[in-house]
Amino acid sequence: MSWHQVNAALGGVVIALGLWLMWGDLAVMLIAAIALLAAGMLAWASTSIAALWGWATAILGLESLAWPIATMVRIRLASPEPTEEDMGLILTAVLFGLFSSIFWLTFSYGIFKKLRERQDESRKGREISGP
Repeated sequence: MSWHQVNAALGGVVIALGLWLMWGDLAVMLIAAIALLAAGMLAWASTSIAALWGWATAILGLESLAWPIATMVRIRLASPEPTEEDMGLILTAVLFGLFSSIFWLTFSYGIFKKLRERQDESRKGREISGP
């Protein structure tokens, strides 16, 4: 097993844990299937470990952004008028979800930016040295 596959498996677990934290009541088998699917997609789509973690953190950021929306929809479907406890749950989801999504999306952006700079440097190095 290569380091790329190990990191893909860990990235899949991170994505699945993010979904589990967001929904909370998903079946364990569904979480495991999501982890395996995410690990497979990360291993297939990324060419390096940095790109793999860039995608994993980007997906985690999108999950964090979707958490407050999913919480509001779930509460709205449960009852026409939210209780005070439900409003506190929405406030928590909005505050932590937005903070977390900004953090993870910014982290992902930094990984992709650094990866792009390395690719540009190596491309320039090949152009200077010639064929």
